[in-house]
Amino acid sequence: MITQKIFNDTETAFKLKTDDELNRALFLFGMINRPSLVKIGTYLTNVSLKLHLPVEGLIKATIFNQFSGGESMEDCMPVIEKMYTKKLHSILDYSVEGKEEEAQFDAATKKKISIIEFAAKNEELPFAVFKPTGIGRFAIWEKVSSKVSLTAEEEKEWERVKDRVNRICEAAYKNNISVLADGEETWMQDAADDLMVEMMRKYNQEKAIVFNTLQCYRWDRLQYLQSLHETAKAEGFKVGAKIVRGAYMEKENERAKKMGYPSPICENKEATDVSFNGVLSYCLAHLDDISLFIGTHNEVSNYLALQVLEDKGIAIDDPRVYFSQLYGMSDHISFNLAKKGYNTAKLVPFGPVRDVVPYLIRRAQENTSVKGQTGRELALLMEEKKRRKGETTKANREN
Repeated sequence: MITQKIFNDTETAFKLKTDDELNRALFLFGMINRPSLVKIGTYLTNVSLKLHLPVEGLIKATIFNQFSGGESMEDCMPVIEKMYTKKLHSILDYSVEGKEEEAQFDAATKKKISIIEFAAKNEELPFAVFKPTGIGRFAIWEKVSSKVSLTAEEEKEWERVKDRVNRICEAAYKNNISVLADGEETWMQDAADDLMVEMMRKYNQEKAIVFNTLQCYRWDRLQYLQSLHETAKAEGFKVGAKIVRGAYMEKENERAKKMGYPSPICENKEATDVSFNGVLSYCLAHLDDISLFIGTHNEVSNYLALQVLEDKGIAIDDPRVYFSQLYGMSDHISFNLAKKGYNTAKLVPFGPVRDVVPYLIRRAQENTSVKGQTGRELALLMEEKKRRKGETTKANREN
């Protein structure tokens, strides 16, 4: 029986943090725990950057260093290598968002392929990741999803988007690095889902190289997964499923209300948990056909996965099952899973400070919206500080 205590081991969780880093994390999560401060901080950060005020140094010393590995792949390697000494893998995520021009999308595609090739040379990096709207305009994904006719120019644009996705997936296949496609808003997601299934047909014949993200705060994802599974079995390819709860809840509900259609999002947190755990259990029950990437900071869902693995007699290091959390968060889950021998990876964002700020702000906002998440982080950080203080006092007495 899985013990419910493994995530309480703060010594393992924060082993790599210096006292100064521990104090910085305490300060930041203390700020994030106050939604009003997050709103004010977000506003001031955005205004300061627009006015080109000299705030990048402050941002880098605080939220950037907490949630980002550095400004380049090479910058991230000391952090990645350090975590790997504790058997914890990493996934490099070039977290630059909000581009709209073809040249920028081509540059992003080139960057993603270079990350895949870089990962292939480093055993610490078993996955790569890309955001569909990072390599094609949101509007074109939305229009294709809505099933309306494209203009001749839009047809050419869509072909370029599909080519970029294919080149990324082909590079992943050739380098034997699995690639994760991020999930986004529902009104662009159908086009992304269809294209990623096309990539699975092409590159997942022997094992899951291409993974699509299922945002389980959507109430239809289990049904979607079951249908995809049937298709995969009939056509002879493997499913790669990255499962998360989801990142656009407020935006989704607001749009549904404004436009007068039923919300695609579960009605409450409890329903979302049921949805996520249902998808999780289904994947683990069909590992012959589905490889699973569990992206969650929820302790109950992680414990559920551990219990199912044990009940089914599945090896804890089965290559078809990975756990993951974001860099700078939930170290009590990541490091303790890795210590026990489970396949675990941190998603490590990187990029120029100014360009990564929108990503970092979203991380802070997500933390404020998940009930209990930041409080749990704070409690564990305080527990570790108390533990270290006790150790120091004991050592001083003995000396």
